[in-house]
Amino acid sequence: MSKTSDLIVFPARAAEPFPANGRRLLIYVVYDTRGDVEGYIPYALRALRSHVAHILVVVNGTLTEQGHAALSPVADEVLERDNSGFDIWGYKTGLDHVGDAMGDYDEVVLANDTWFGPIKPFAPIFDRMNGQALHFWGMTDHGRVEPHPFTQTGYLPYHLQSYWVAVRRQMFLSEPWIEYWRDLPEMKSYSDAVVKHEGVFTEHFTEEGFVGEVAFPILTGVAENYPVLYARQLLEAGCPTLKRRPFFQWPVYLDRLGVVGRWTLDEAERSGYPLDLIYEDLARNVQPRVLNTDAAMLSVLPEHDISYDPDAPLRTVVLAHVYYDEMAAEMLDQADTLPGDYDLIVTTSDAQKAEAIEKIIASRPRRGHSEVRVVRSNNGRDQGAFLIDCRDVVLDGGYDLLVKIHSKRTPQSILHVGRHFRRQQFSNLLNSPGYTANLVALFQREPGLGLAYPPTVHLGHPTMGHGWWSNKPGFHEYCKLLGIRVPLDDISPLAPYGSMYVARPAALRLLVQHEWTYDDFGGAEAYQDGGLAHILERMPSYAAGELGYHTRTVANAEYFAMSHTALEYNLDQMSETVPGASVEQIGLLHTLGPMERGAFSDFARMYVRRHRPDSEDSLRAWYARSERVRALLWRLRHPRTWLRRPV
Repeated sequence: MSKTSDLIVFPARAAEPFPANGRRLLIYVVYDTRGDVEGYIPYALRALRSHVAHILVVVNGTLTEQGHAALSPVADEVLERDNSGFDIWGYKTGLDHVGDAMGDYDEVVLANDTWFGPIKPFAPIFDRMNGQALHFWGMTDHGRVEPHPFTQTGYLPYHLQSYWVAVRRQMFLSEPWIEYWRDLPEMKSYSDAVVKHEGVFTEHFTEEGFVGEVAFPILTGVAENYPVLYARQLLEAGCPTLKRRPFFQWPVYLDRLGVVGRWTLDEAERSGYPLDLIYEDLARNVQPRVLNTDAAMLSVLPEHDISYDPDAPLRTVVLAHVYYDEMAAEMLDQADTLPGDYDLIVTTSDAQKAEAIEKIIASRPRRGHSEVRVVRSNNGRDQGAFLIDCRDVVLDGGYDLLVKIHSKRTPQSILHVGRHFRRQQFSNLLNSPGYTANLVALFQREPGLGLAYPPTVHLGHPTMGHGWWSNKPGFHEYCKLLGIRVPLDDISPLAPYGSMYVARPAALRLLVQHEWTYDDFGGAEAYQDGGLAHILERMPSYAAGELGYHTRTVANAEYFAMSHTALEYNLDQMSETVPGASVEQIGLLHTLGPMERGAFSDFARMYVRRHRPDSEDSLRAWYARSERVRALLWRLRHPRTWLRRPV
């Protein structure tokens, strides 16, 4: 192996280069929670076709019609199996299926679907590895770790990463190979897959005397030994595969190591890889806030137009819910920053307001069709108006883009907080003609961009850490109703807080095609956290993601300067009393759990969770019993209160 310092060297068996007219078998394992096949998979298999004689795709689970349609043009065979044993047992199923016909091949590549590619061409790496006398080779490797990160004992050996391992006939026809797969242990967890296969495969066969090599070894001068952490550098070195993990890894961990996903994506784009394939997959399968962070999908847009293409206009409609008609002129000023013509649909609560708004519209030059609609009810406010009275416009209007705004005043907040929230929304969506043109240009450049909206509001609002509030249980249930299976963010959802955004109507289809009623929203008393309006406010990115559309957050430079400095100072203050970097601080706080009221019982529970985790359940039961005893004693001391309870 390349990393001989990490291995004990054993007597090697004779190895040969790949023959000039050799035949290569690809066993490619696919797993998708929906049974679909994401677009990046056929793209990779088509690129591999010229390098392999036979493509066998093993599917862990059951394919949908879409999955079959995606694989049938690019695979010679497709096997479906129970989703058990992870990709490792998928490899075993493929090897068993080929059976004696393995002798017809000179090399077998065992690969799975955990990478995008080819970012760089496959040909140079196959040409390079073909010429080397070896028994097996991998695309990337992983350094030795001690103690073993999964077992906390011994060590994790240096190994080739199992997402791509190529094995030549001298090895796959050998007795040690046959015994290895025959005796492959059961694997019930990801840690099993690492401990029982990936982490031992390389060392096991090296000890048997087989010669292995890695195409793109761990880079020198890099502290970490895990290739996911230097994906950009691997691409720059010519690696054709880009692991998906950097885009769903815990962002705090990547922050500690200075990994910037946007730089990796920039390198992939420079290499000619279609980023829409990456975004489409990740939008469906990664928590939206995690993706927004890992891929750095906040765009700070300039005030002068640098990217809008007037020769490729997008047919646009502005959907404006105007409850406070005194704000109508201001809202139209904001809408007029859009480049080119746009249609305008205004919804409002009664005929008197509609008449006043129509006069304001008539007094202004128009750049498209306009219409004022009186909604049948104010239940749900702007959410109800959008999903019910503008449903026809979103589903059947033939628009490429919609802008959803409303007359936001936030009267329940103190004056400055409400004004900031309104400005935070409008200035980051429709700040100036140049700024808005750049925002629309994002949709021109990225066909898979579904939504763009301001970053999470936090100045004046305790949103950070609490963005779900009490909406998550209901959100989960409505996702089931609408068929949304995008993973939910743990702490706060990525959402258009304030409910203003620019979107492709097609991206909102799951949300809008459902036939909502005003009764669903309830009256004014239901407009609160846990109510339908607040649940749906958090849903657009998840609904868009299910259809493969990604989200960007957008901000102007002035707002970003205010927002970042406040966040930086707040994080500095919160970090003062907790030792370590952010990853250690957050890990510690998560271990301790919520502080809640800061009472003695909370600190006692936190101490137990930190220092006596095995005792937590028994102490919780003891505490519950003590509370019951305390309640009984209180009743005995207050007999009249106890006796007056209704029977």
